[in-house]
Amino acid sequence: MLDPIAAALSAPELKNFTNDAVDGVSAQLDTLWVLVAGLLVMFMQAGFLLLEVGFSRMKNAGTIAAKVIANFAIAGLLYWAVGFGLAFGGSPDGSTGWFAGDSGFFLQHTSTISLPAMSFSAASVGAKFFFQFAFCAVSLAIVWGTTIERIKFGAYLVYAVLFAGVIYPLASHWIFGGGWLQANFGMQDFAGSTVIHLVGATGALAALLLLGPRQGKYSADGRPNVIPGHSMPLVGLGVIILWFGWFGFNPGSTLSTADGRFAEVAIVTQLGAGGGVLGAMGMIWLLTRSFDIGMTLNGAIAGLVAITAPSGYVEFWFAPVIGLVAGIIVVVGVILIDKVLDDPVGALSAHGLAGIWGTLSCGLFTAPRLAEYNAIGQGGLVYGKGFEQLGVQALGVVAAFTSVFAISFVIFFAIKAIYGLRVKPEEERYGLDMAEHGMWGYPEQFMPVPGYEYHQPTPPSGRPAPRPAPVGLGEASSA
Repeated sequence: MLDPIAAALSAPELKNFTNDAVDGVSAQLDTLWVLVAGLLVMFMQAGFLLLEVGFSRMKNAGTIAAKVIANFAIAGLLYWAVGFGLAFGGSPDGSTGWFAGDSGFFLQHTSTISLPAMSFSAASVGAKFFFQFAFCAVSLAIVWGTTIERIKFGAYLVYAVLFAGVIYPLASHWIFGGGWLQANFGMQDFAGSTVIHLVGATGALAALLLLGPRQGKYSADGRPNVIPGHSMPLVGLGVIILWFGWFGFNPGSTLSTADGRFAEVAIVTQLGAGGGVLGAMGMIWLLTRSFDIGMTLNGAIAGLVAITAPSGYVEFWFAPVIGLVAGIIVVVGVILIDKVLDDPVGALSAHGLAGIWGTLSCGLFTAPRLAEYNAIGQGGLVYGKGFEQLGVQALGVVAAFTSVFAISFVIFFAIKAIYGLRVKPEEERYGLDMAEHGMWGYPEQFMPVPGYEYHQPTPPSGRPAPRPAPVGLGEASSA
């Protein structure tokens, strides 16, 4: 005869109650983790702000703050209205469109949206939305690194609407949301080396080609001149914040606390970042016999960007290798690109080239057990699985780059023709802080000192005349 307690514990009603309780706790934990990870990714906006401010001259520092805040606001509204639905919205039967999602627009707390690509996670729809919105905002932030110190502020706003509402959602649907690259080919991009970083860098390239270089960047013979940013400590602080935020970026992409996988992804992320720093430091020392500060810091970014796609697919020991190669790539890329294109923060290399390498590295190093765990694609070349996954990764890179570049180029071309893309030459010399916003980020460096008389060129647009600036910052600089 069964013990009464054992009989009670084996009762179907109690089993169902216990299972429901466990599922409820799991859902709460997943929701909490995904929301915290989203907040970490959101905090990366501060990192982008400081990095771009540090790489700018003082006369253009303030406009970066306004740009980051405005873009973050626009991204939130547009991603809520249409972007999230295009990226992840599916049908109740678990199907989703090959090109775009078709539900979840103007998301409400009462919405019964189906998210087939994220159905493995018990996190709430709200948590999933916030996490994916933070991703969209990061990709948008990447676009503007190539354009600092000479683009019109209004151009930011127009492109931000279209990027957050259409461009980014479509690319993310293809690879993250069950679209054709993921569902039909098994493209692997765990947290966005292509979806976030290459897409952002591709938009940046389209803008840069139409915008042109800063005044004084290239000599008459075409050789590039150095236009140093005003604060490497700010750049360093920005990189540390970005590095910190990346532990929401990659581990958060598990969307779950099950099996402790998010901790393993965090370790892979750290190892990749460390490899990127060492690779960049070693490469720049071999080329210049100095440990360039900017290159070292961009090495960290490149390592993090590269490890983003394979972070959920590779074993620990491959992470430093992927990061090391990314660090080498970013140094060579910055030097070569600087000969023909004026990219002040190195975004094309750190996010574009490193993003391509990180995406392709899945085709080389993905562990078969992790491909099976994620139920996407197969193992990489080093495991004897052939070139198939590498080919899929290359297809994804080409598809994302060509589509985003074509759409972005058309948008920026239209902005240039209708509104204008670049400030006037005298406004660029004077500084965007005053020309676009009517105030400086560092007023004490420029404002007149009472009782001190001096001769000052007339500023554009009737702006009040500033105190003479140090060479390289104000009218005294040809740059």
